[in-house]
Amino acid sequence: MTALKVRLTFPPEKITEPIIYNIGQHFQVITNIRRANVTEEAGWVMLEIRGHSDNIERAIDYLKNINVQVEPVEGDVVQ
Repeated sequence: MTALKVRLTFPPEKITEPIIYNIGQHFQVITNIRRANVTEEAGWVMLEIRGHSDNIERAIDYLKNINVQVEPVEGDVVQ
């Protein structure tokens, strides 16, 4: 099992969608929200994703395809 830490930045039209839940269900990955900030205009989440590397890669590709910005994060995201 592999783990990846990323920062997701959501466009305003995606803020109310259950995107994190969906990637867990559709790509069989475990998601752990480590930090987040969501308002009516913007939203970002520091997310840890665990699972098989192919499933994580497919989940990341899906996020990028729906215009969610994905940036890798180094170190611990909760301090």
